[in-house]
Amino acid sequence: MAALALAMFVGLFAFGEDILGYADPRGMVQLALVATFVFGVICGTKVGR
Repeated sequence: MAALALAMFVGLFAFGEDILGYADPRGMVQLALVATFVFGVICGTKVGR
């Protein structure tokens, strides 16, 4: 499951603008994707303990 989540994150981060067609000239969508991924990792490690 972690590998799937990582693959989806990398795909959206690298090719999201082409796949989903959003315009992100200032990089705010990519910043939101990174923040969501980091918060998910933090929450996942706290639950996994």
